[in-house]
Parts: sequence; structure tokens; C-alpha cells
Amino acid sequence: MNDVLREIIFYVVIIVVALMLTQHLSVVVSGSMEPLMYRGDIVGLEKTDFLGIHEFDPNNVKVGDIVVYNSVWFPDPIIHRVIKVTEVNGTKLFIIKGDNNPIEDPYPVQPEQIVARVINLGDHSFIIPKVGYIKIFFSDFLSIFGIKT
Repeated sequence: MNDVLREIIFYVVIIVVALMLTQHLSVVVSGSMEPLMYRGDIVGLEKTDFLGIHEFDPNNVKVGDIVVYNSVWFPDPIIHRVIKVTEVNGTKLFIIKGDNNPIEDPYPVQPEQIVARVINLGDHSFIIPKVGYIKIFFSDFLSIFGIKT
């Protein structure tokens, strides 16, 4: 194999790995989960559906798990903790709350609303402190011009 082809393959592999990693990281944008995670922290995620691969089943989420879900009351995905699992008329529902919030989120969450779960390494959530401020800065800057990221 010649050097040019080897170099092309190397860069393709780097790009694929980088894209996979970025799809499994999320920036914390509020203080609702303090003191565990702060605005600007990055969390590692496992996805309910990543390119057709189901890394976990949202029906198996349990109390204490920190999940990312699409809410009916806020436009962006939310990272909060499951505090209760219940069932209403045969439908599983999750009661979810930010650790730093005084009350639970306004509506119960159905399994299909959950898109990711924060990865735990032993007893600790996978968190990279403060690195996400770069993304927050650029998002805030672009929003001045009406560009949503």
C-alpha cells in the first residue's frame, strides 16, 4: 500500500472516530444538575438509537439514572435525573427532576422521549469539567445574529 493511500485511510478513521465521539457527548447548558454537573461541563452518553444501534433500552431506565430527553415543555433536550418510575393505564412513565431544582419537571416522560443516558463509570457519571464553555460561547455569539446551533 502506498503512503498516500495509507494517509487517506488514517484520516478517514480519525474523522469517523471523532464523529462517533461527538455524537456521544453533550454540553450541560444550565445549573439544574448542580452540584453533580455544572454549566459548561461535558457528559458522556449512551444513545437509544445511534445509526440503528440501540445502546440501551429506555424501558430499562431506573430511578437514579440521568437521562437526556425531548420534553413537551422546552425546545431543547434536557439532562435530568429519574426520581420515580410509575405506570398509568399500562404505560410506563418516568418522573424526572434536575438535582438543583426544587420541584420535578412539569410532565411525566415516556420511554420514547428518552434519547440518551449519561454513562456511569462505577459510581461516578462520565463528566469532563468546563470544556463545553467553548461551545456555549460560540452558540451565544451566533445567537446574536439569529443563528441557532
